[in-house]
Amino acid sequence: MGQNHNHEHQTLTGKNLLFSIVLNIVITVAQLIGGFVSGSLALISDAVHNFSDVVSLIISYGANILTRRKKQTLKYTFGYKRAEMIAAFFNAATLIVIAVFLGIEAIKRFSEVHEIKSGLVIWLAILGILANGLSVLLLKNDAKRNLNMKSAYLHLLSDMLTSVAVLIGGLLMKYYQIYWIDALLTLIISIYLIYMSWDILADSLKILMLFSPSHIKIEEVVVEVQKVTGIKNIHHIHVWQLNDHESHFEAHLEFNADIKLSEFDFICEEIEKLLLKKFDIQHSNLQPEYNRNDAKEIIIQD
Repeated sequence: MGQNHNHEHQTLTGKNLLFSIVLNIVITVAQLIGGFVSGSLALISDAVHNFSDVVSLIISYGANILTRRKKQTLKYTFGYKRAEMIAAFFNAATLIVIAVFLGIEAIKRFSEVHEIKSGLVIWLAILGILANGLSVLLLKNDAKRNLNMKSAYLHLLSDMLTSVAVLIGGLLMKYYQIYWIDALLTLIISIYLIYMSWDILADSLKILMLFSPSHIKIEEVVVEVQKVTGIKNIHHIHVWQLNDHESHFEAHLEFNADIKLSEFDFICEEIEKLLLKKFDIQHSNLQPEYNRNDAKEIIIQD
């Protein structure tokens, strides 16, 4: 049975994420107190959003630590490689739930407009912009390489943009007494959170459900593999992602002739290189067959 392992990717230390957690704890406490004192729902919603980020960032940090542990054991043959996918899914799901709640509260607030202490709102919004802006810069590069870090990055980016919106609202309330803007901004923030979180929720769910990666077309894989000399057909295919940078592939290979094991190894190496180069599949598991009486469909309904 042929196998190929190619798991090279850059390990993320998580130090920047830990620093961002500390910053967000400070922001959350300050904005929550300020929101109740000022009466601003937008500031409270920003604080709740930041609190969800603290929890989510801690989960992301824990998942990052688990992923860096010496992974595979006899009991955990895949190690903790899926920990970050679980964290990414949880982070996105919590943001969507919070966004729905805030949207409902914002709609209620439209009919209950009251004066808000805008000065406090402005200063705390500026604090949120500065702290979250720094965190965004710290995680920007890591977010390009890792779905878990991307979910944390988007949390922080949405926090920063939320604080910008709250600042604008505070200025409008201070100089123009437009107090209904607080509810409008909260509603806009909630819609934005859902928009930002949906793709991460969908992508992480697809990985957890073992769906085929979107960049891999199984029909194209079949065509390419069957071009290899000696292959009669390829069937019983499974393709899935272990995490956001590692794709796995397994299939049955039927041969035209009853070949030697050494010949099979040679063909396996050729197919493994093909799968890696053309389809970015890092791990493949190939089962040889010759005149075996089994189903030959590409996808077998187990």
